[in-house]
Amino acid sequence: MSDMPAIADDAVPAGSRKGSLPQTVKAVAWAFLGIRKNSDYQSDLGKLNPFHLIAVALVGVALFVGGLIALVHWIVP
Repeated sequence: MSDMPAIADDAVPAGSRKGSLPQTVKAVAWAFLGIRKNSDYQSDLGKLNPFHLIAVALVGVALFVGGLIALVHWIVP
């Protein structure tokens, strides 16, 4: 017996999912805030490409860290 879950016949491979950029940005923004409905999360799992999610998340983290650094440089001369 395998511990791996069964894959549904209608499962879409991760690389071929076609989620739009606004959907991906919205999902990542809600994830950063930590507030997301479970139904929306489950919907995103089936629609969004995980590679796009990772890329948008890395850009979001870079913008957040850059913003914090800029804020510190602005406050502390």
